Amino acid sequence: MKQLDRRQIVGWLAVVLSTAITCLWAFWGIIENFHEGWYFESWLSNVGLMFVQYLSPMLIFMGVTLISILWPRFGGILHIIFALLAAWFFQALTNPVMLLIIAPLVGLGVLYWFGRPQPRKLAIALAVGFPILTLIISGIEPVLRVSQRIDEGNLQAQLVHGNGVKLIWAPDGPGWPRVGTSWNEAQRVCQYLSEDGKTPAPVPQNIWRLPTVDEAVRSMARHGQNSGGVWDEEIAEAIYKTTPDKESPLWNVSSQVIYWWMATEVDEEHAYIIVYDGKIWTRTKQLSQDYLGFRCVRQP
Repeated sequence: MKQLDRRQIVGWLAVVLSTAITCLWAFWGIIENFHEGWYFESWLSNVGLMFVQYLSPMLIFMGVTLISILWPRFGGILHIIFALLAAWFFQALTNPVMLLIIAPLVGLGVLYWFGRPQPRKLAIALAVGFPILTLIISGIEPVLRVSQRIDEGNLQAQLVHGNGVKLIWAPDGPGWPRVGTSWNEAQRVCQYLSEDGKTPAPVPQNIWRLPTVDEAVRSMARHGQNSGGVWDEEIAEAIYKTTPDKESPLWNVSSQVIYWWMATEVDEEHAYIIVYDGKIWTRTKQLSQDYLGFRCVRQP
């Protein structure tokens, strides 16, 4: 009887830990889906991206947990296999990889090998119910926010003024690309951009440029109203009366770009970027990611 009790305790410990990890993946997945995802014009494409890229870790971990509850020995081996695959995929047993991925998988594999959670129906309900509940609760705010975004569909050059700033923002094209690039390349493109903002010139024109952090922060808006942003240079923080969002006229709702390079440099190696929700971060100038683009500006 004591042996059975110990195996139940070990089994339930494994289930609780697995459920907690699955809940973390559920929270991360739904938040990231509506932060950097959900940019296609097609609803089906957005749903497909959500399940394939953002919710797949939660679904995979939930599936492995259910298998481990029903067939503990097989589930334990499955965890070890995933740990080995993670070690192969990351190609380096660094401390973060060991601590956050490989060690938990190995530990859970051992727990499931020796543990027997009873009753199994309750364990299954816990492993499925809590992650789904986490997904629903965490997704309420981003779903409402994204569904209420303003998309005018106007991707031409736009005069945006308010909060002490008046600038013309480049139209869709080389001065406002839908793919990312490095800070130096963004600077170069703006420098060579023709007056209409649609074609690069063979020689520098010096008409367009990247916006400064102060200009971008003051220009951010939500639902057609300026967000009242102020850039505090001393603490390197942007403060808003209303949190901005990825909306017209500044942002392209149907673009995967959610960060822009700023002209303001931190030092020789780093520059500021702005997120569509107004946050200001520091990044190395050589960084080039699909989600990190730019939009040139010029004086009216």
